[in-house]
Formats: sequence, structure tokens, C-alpha cells
Amino acid sequence: MGESVRVLIADDHPLFRMGLSLALGAEGFEVVGEAESGRQAAERCAQGDVDVVLMDVKMPDMDGIEACRRVTAEEEVPVVVMLTTFEEPAIVQAARDAGATAFLSKETEPRELARLLRAILAQSERDWMPRVELPELTPREGQVLRLMARGLSNKAIAKELGLSPETVKDYLLGAFRKLDVRDRVSAVRRATELGLV
Repeated sequence: MGESVRVLIADDHPLFRMGLSLALGAEGFEVVGEAESGRQAAERCAQGDVDVVLMDVKMPDMDGIEACRRVTAEEEVPVVVMLTTFEEPAIVQAARDAGATAFLSKETEPRELARLLRAILAQSERDWMPRVELPELTPREGQVLRLMARGLSNKAIAKELGLSPETVKDYLLGAFRKLDVRDRVSAVRRATELGLV
């Protein structure tokens, strides 16, 4: 990698992209492109002249997690840094699983962001992804929990999934235990905090 670090900014907000581009340019980075969707980001990275992608999580067409997965599956892989306001543990874990190198907040000051990017590039052996511990819900527990979060009663969930209300109750109790909560409201709140719903 040469002295000039080539950066792609992937975010669906034009003003944010413009501001970040100006800030990084002032810090000596070369912004080689911008993308307003995950699909655009993946296609632009395929050209092979990007060292770092600053990737938002929530974007139209294809989200940042899927775009990260596609980018890191290529032969020439740039460093993918998730730069976002979403810090729920499930999203952090999904970004880690997709191959992201780091997870940084959009609240980071431009000069600090530049310092962190240089550190990330210079110290690739360090783990820059936050460690998260998520409760291991079964697929069915997660499904029942998501339907409950949409406001469905046990009876409605049972009808939706073709289960008995008693079975739904068992799945919910299992999810409650793993989330360390005792009722529906607390379960939804906890699952939302963790990014599970």
C-alpha cells in the first residue's frame, strides 16, 4: 500500500459523504469514490483500487453488512470499517461475521477518525471489533420473539407458525430465560437493545 490511502465512502446521506470526504482529504487521505448503497459499494470495490471502505450499516438496495460480506469475499480485499450510529450487539456481531475489520461511531471527531484509520491500517493484528455476547436463541425462539415484538398475542403467533399456544408459550419462556427477563415488555426491550428484533 502506498503513502496515500485510497478511501471509499459508502453512506446513503449525501451531506455526510461530502463532509467526510472533505475531512479525510484535509487529513491526507485520498477519497477515490462514494457510494450511496451497499450494492454500489461492492461494485466500486470490485475495481480493485480501494484500500479502505467506510461503510454505513443501514443503506438502500443492499445494507452495509451484506455489502461487507461481498467485498471481503473478493480476492483483493480492502479494509472494511463500519462507520455507523447503530451499535447494537447483534449488528456488531453480524459485521464481524461479514469480515469487517473495525466498527466505529459516526460521532468520532474527524481528526480522531483519521488517527484510528491509520492505526487500523498499521496494526492489522489487533482486534478492532468490539466483543459482544449474545444470548443463543434457537431459530424458533427468535422467530417467536420477533412476532411477539410486532404485537402478536401467543394465539396469533401460534396461528402464524402452525403451532399450539402452549408450544409458543414454551418458546417464549425459553427466550425469556436466555434474555434474563420475566415478561413480554422487558423481553422486547432487551431484544431491541441487543438488535435481535
